[in-house]
Amino acid sequence: MDGVDPDLKGTTMNVRLKRIEGVTWLASGESGHGVTIDGAPAIGGQNLGPRPMELVLMGLGGCTAMDVITTLRKMRQDVTDCEITVEAERAEKPPRVFTRIHLQYRVTGRALKRTAVERAVNLSRETYCSVSKMLEHTAEMSHHIELIESS
Repeated sequence: MDGVDPDLKGTTMNVRLKRIEGVTWLASGESGHGVTIDGAPAIGGQNLGPRPMELVLMGLGGCTAMDVITTLRKMRQDVTDCEITVEAERAEKPPRVFTRIHLQYRVTGRALKRTAVERAVNLSRETYCSVSKMLEHTAEMSHHIELIESS
């Protein structure tokens, strides 16, 4: 291994979706992991998994969470917990893209420096989080940071 995350190599990525029944799907990626995606019962779903647009927000949250924690570790910040809540509004008419997304970062740690956490969040938003960079083309993005001192 050359020290580079295998998920970061190359420029292509592949996923596969296999219909289970109705609008229930098993989606799997090159990592070998899968997730069940389903629709609401009103459209024939069985409510067995998240909706596709929920997965987009989960992807955004996961992407920025990894960036922020990795950056804070490099800054030698003593983070003991992190929680990110993502709230979004969608357009009223199809395609119902996200028009506003707000991320709430709750970072818990010992003697955390606000400037370090703000820098980590901004680096994620401006440079590293590819999901954020895609979504900013259709959605107004905002965030709030809450620091919690752990004992």
